[in-house]
Amino acid sequence: MTEFTIHQLRFLRKAVDTWGARADEHSDWPVVYVLNGLGTAKKVYVGETTRAQKRMRQHLAGPKKDEGLRTIRVVVDERFNKSVCLDLESHLIEWFSAETTARVLNRNNGLTGAQYYDREVYRESFRDVFEALRAEGMFTRSIPQIVNSDLFKLSPFKALNEEQAIAVSDIVDGILEGLRNPGIKTTSVVQGDPGTGKTIVAIFLMKLLADIGDYVDGEDIEPDSMFSEFFVPENRELLKDLRMALVIPQQSLRKSVQKVFRKTLKLTPTMVMSPFQLAESDTDFDLVVVDEAHRLSQRSNQASGVQNKKYREINSALFGHDGTQFTQLDWITARSAHQLLLLDGQQTVRPHDLPPSTLSDVITGAKNEHRHFRLTTQMRVNADADYVEFIRATLRGEDVTRPDLGDYDLRFFADLGEMRDAIRAKDAEVGLSRLLAGYAWDWVSKKDRTAYDIDLDGQRLRWNSTDKDWINSPRALDEVGSIHTVQGYDLNYAGVIIGPDLRVDPTSGAIVADRESYRDKKGKENTGHLKDAFSDDDLLVFIRNIYGVLLTRGMHGTYVYVCDPGLRARLRALLESHA
Repeated sequence: MTEFTIHQLRFLRKAVDTWGARADEHSDWPVVYVLNGLGTAKKVYVGETTRAQKRMRQHLAGPKKDEGLRTIRVVVDERFNKSVCLDLESHLIEWFSAETTARVLNRNNGLTGAQYYDREVYRESFRDVFEALRAEGMFTRSIPQIVNSDLFKLSPFKALNEEQAIAVSDIVDGILEGLRNPGIKTTSVVQGDPGTGKTIVAIFLMKLLADIGDYVDGEDIEPDSMFSEFFVPENRELLKDLRMALVIPQQSLRKSVQKVFRKTLKLTPTMVMSPFQLAESDTDFDLVVVDEAHRLSQRSNQASGVQNKKYREINSALFGHDGTQFTQLDWITARSAHQLLLLDGQQTVRPHDLPPSTLSDVITGAKNEHRHFRLTTQMRVNADADYVEFIRATLRGEDVTRPDLGDYDLRFFADLGEMRDAIRAKDAEVGLSRLLAGYAWDWVSKKDRTAYDIDLDGQRLRWNSTDKDWINSPRALDEVGSIHTVQGYDLNYAGVIIGPDLRVDPTSGAIVADRESYRDKKGKENTGHLKDAFSDDDLLVFIRNIYGVLLTRGMHGTYVYVCDPGLRARLRALLESHA
């Protein structure tokens, strides 16, 4: 379906007028265009219009004239209609947002993901447009390389689904209302299972707020765009000096998001913080967004003596004394007027994470104030059924039947070597395929790089050699990732090793935790709300949650290997059966 042409001209009035006079479709036909500057970090703007010549004149007379843009490329195709152009515009913006040599000038006022006639056919032609632009030096990487990158997966330029869009719209309304009434503090909650796009909502929202607070009078805002109603002078005044931060408890995910913010105009990596950094900040905040809020910690034994000292000092500074009742959520509430918490209580994995009672109270409070938003649409796992609930019910030991998962590749492996080979093959085919495991083996290789940590079926493996952006690290394919390196991330395929920390009790037939086999020392400390009594049932909840996270990382498939013979027999019968 390659019948388009790309017209290239200089970003000058004379060049635009000369080009516009050559054919009627240059002034009266749906087209998509790209404006770009020069250099290794060139600025790029993508747009669509039915009146290309007039639109270019508007850009030459408006803010774009001062952005250092030099070249116009117009994609013309006689088969294009408005819906196709909106969709191609969205795709190009997403692809450019993850292109390392480009900085996207577009505002985040809502990309389209609407259905239209022959959409999939047209989308195949989008790849041809991409390759033509790549041949002209506009892209340096292939589409698979782009879509497998964190810059793409965590980009603020996403076409939100309906429930995400409704949540963002209502949250913005709530923030604006709060800013109009100083002194009022609010807490909103976005709750969702793995893969429902909580992180995307957080990043999208921050870019949208920054854009609303920075838009210029007379700037053309597409009236049919999803959030155009917010781009008015009154809202700009409320948001132009907005002090906002994104708190992410996990170091690896935090570093990945900082890379995205560094590349995104109007956002900065300093906006992305740890809970400690926020609490120690020199300023209070109007808005704090917390991703993976269930991983905030309570007063407990921290990872180091330095952090224990910091925890005491922060509590004393904020509350006058170091009370054990204060959590990192209390820090955030104390340092901000408005909070947005994105959470899933079934992803808590350590006893010093926020206790269930705190999460329950926060959710109840948000519901009572009509500030609770539930995400249910699965955006990660490409399965026809509720794969996440199937996995969670399986780990709970419930009597379940494997549902029809469509093309989703869920497989059981009796030999670890075969699963390792399968993951390698998938990585060669589509990339971003990794081995993961529960924390059932000591991390010996952390101190001795020549040692191996896992030895099963003749396979000798090491844990992740870095805890920062491990998934994209050079040695990741030869290593095994833990919960602390993959929570919040997507993979194409995940090969999950369920270790001896989860087994079937031969007497009761129940799935139980094996405390001795669970090797995460911080994961079984008597601390936080469990300091007086940390039972095996409590540990089972954490271990089930860990495997629930690991088994829901793969977008296209999950491969499973089980150590315990009893659990292996049970899961093999379940996973190899078909509805």
